[in-house]
Amino acid sequence: MVLPDSKTVHNGSMYSRSVTTGDFETFIARDLIAYVDSHYRTLAQRESRGLAGHSMGGYGTSRIGMKHADMFGALYMMSPCCLSAREVGPMDGAALSALDAVKTPADSAALPFLLRAQLATGAAWSPNPKNPPLYLDLPVKDGKVRPDILAKWAANAPLAFVDQYIGDLRRYRAIAIDVGDKDGLKGDAQMLHTILDRNGIANSFEIYEGDHTNRVAWRFQDQVIPFFDRHLDFATTR
Repeated sequence: MVLPDSKTVHNGSMYSRSVTTGDFETFIARDLIAYVDSHYRTLAQRESRGLAGHSMGGYGTSRIGMKHADMFGALYMMSPCCLSAREVGPMDGAALSALDAVKTPADSAALPFLLRAQLATGAAWSPNPKNPPLYLDLPVKDGKVRPDILAKWAANAPLAFVDQYIGDLRRYRAIAIDVGDKDGLKGDAQMLHTILDRNGIANSFEIYEGDHTNRVAWRFQDQVIPFFDRHLDFATTR
């Protein structure tokens, strides 16, 4: 098991490609795999390698899984976030004032979770190396919504680009999605399941009793690990 730290200065990479915070998509899908396979006794084939994640990690699993099906044999998305086009989010006057007051990375670390998530999203999907001190663009500026930035964010929503990767998703031996019945992300997760079903892609989908975080460890132990045990290829003649 490999558990990479994919946080950035804004606490989340979105497993995306950013000119300012890094190409975490390629890091996970290519660089990390190459390093692990060259340093450990692995079965260096996609059929023996799975990808899973929770929340932002679930988003990363969907994004990377669709775009890099040549690297993985099975996918498990736990309560994936950010599947649909993002709204402007908590951008009232107080929020904008709090963001305007940020002058250093240390300042951003003191922000509430949702505002930090906005910065993480901006750094991943609308980076701007000419816009210090945060080097990103947000979808609201001077109190006005910026459709061009929202369009960039929408372009990174898996529900928006999944149709381009249906053929790639057919390569997987198994795909699983789960989400809690009290999780606000339930609708998007169900929509992804519906799209996979509509295209004849075998997948399992479960809504379990819980919210976004309260049963993650149990689900990982009792559902995710057995899922990969069933669906990955561990046979070797080495």
